[in-house]
Amino acid sequence: MTWEDEYKCKFIAAEEAAKMVKSGDWVVLPMGRAPYALGSALAVRKEELKDVHVFDPTPSYDFGWYDPGWEDSFKIYAGQPMPLTEQMFEEKRCEIPVPGLNIWQEIDMLPPEAQNPDVVFVEISPPDSHGFCSFGASLWNKKQVLRKAKLKFGEVNQRLIRTHGDNFIHFSEFDYLVEHTRPGEAGSPGTKGSLAGRMLKEPAPYLPTMAGYVRELIRDGDTLQLGVSRTIEPMIMMGMLEGKQDLGWHSEATIRGVIRLVREGVMNGSKKTINTGLCVTTAVGGDTREEMEWVNDNPLFYLVDSGYIWDVRVIAAHDNFVSINAAAMVDVTGQITAERVGYHILGGAGGQLPFVIGSWMSRGGRVIHVMPSTANTKDGLISRIVVDFPVGTLVTQHRQASQFVVTEYGIANLMGKTIRQRVEELISVAHPDFRAELMKRAREIYWP
Repeated sequence: MTWEDEYKCKFIAAEEAAKMVKSGDWVVLPMGRAPYALGSALAVRKEELKDVHVFDPTPSYDFGWYDPGWEDSFKIYAGQPMPLTEQMFEEKRCEIPVPGLNIWQEIDMLPPEAQNPDVVFVEISPPDSHGFCSFGASLWNKKQVLRKAKLKFGEVNQRLIRTHGDNFIHFSEFDYLVEHTRPGEAGSPGTKGSLAGRMLKEPAPYLPTMAGYVRELIRDGDTLQLGVSRTIEPMIMMGMLEGKQDLGWHSEATIRGVIRLVREGVMNGSKKTINTGLCVTTAVGGDTREEMEWVNDNPLFYLVDSGYIWDVRVIAAHDNFVSINAAAMVDVTGQITAERVGYHILGGAGGQLPFVIGSWMSRGGRVIHVMPSTANTKDGLISRIVVDFPVGTLVTQHRQASQFVVTEYGIANLMGKTIRQRVEELISVAHPDFRAELMKRAREIYWP
């Protein structure tokens, strides 16, 4: 039997695959886009199954199990609120895993009993001439998760791109394969939505100003990491890197504009201390299908396991590493939250912590947090720079880890500053309508 014959023998119907899931099983849909045919087939079994634990950190399709009334059949473990899960988070109907600092592996967010999951569903490309499949535009740590699973199912999508790096697996490692069943789908990122799954709105009028302030902090030859958020994702398109040269990329995902900069030679990685000349990431997304086709089989794009991307030692090994992440609120001493204000969950920390630590350890590294100065709430306009966090707020970054905070009103440089100096720096970039009250309140606390 040739390997091609063996490959064909592994195919079964998605419904047949779903029938192998039993009540009480742990099912993992690793980071990145979920396999549509397998997820849909499993959801159809709602009335037959009880207490199936589904780890779905980045929900991409509405399988139904995020809605009220599904809890007896499927218990959802979700990494962070996304459009499909915002209501579920608000109503506290899901479990929220918390990764450990020392490991930075997706599977290790799960309880011990799920470290070797019963079932893994994952999307893959067809095999190459040697029988190796690609995970397409999104690797994360699918390979690691698969190798720990008891049953491994691959959904073969004919339109997935292939990338270089560690983004491959031999078809023989799967127990069963099914055909992808969404004809005409792009098979990779390239939509107009954000990488967090939210449709992009018209750019806020303050974004070009903020992009200009961030540009002042970036030097030719820096290696960059940019977080995924509505504030950060448009900033390259707003001129944040205009006029820069020889930039490097080591980041979870390639946000809008990165592929263009690689094509133009601006982001060439020539000054990177390690992985010189490579755009290193674990997920890649473009604005168009044409951009994704340019990435296809392009050795400049090097996809690696998320554990490598997040490894503080790897980050710190780059000279002049700059982490740029979003903040939701900052107190006047420099504490930052990107996850929860009060008891309202806004998002997950993602890779902020290792990137911030790695940037501090990098020779010439810098740490930048960006946010608009205000937010619209049901109670009206509020300042994102505050004297005290609301009760229940989670601190994502300790004040010792804060360096630059950028709003549309300027740059607050907190490095080497006393508490009172930090207060003055941060209030200087707050919205003018709130500065007087912030200073009055801060003086009551931090001045004699």
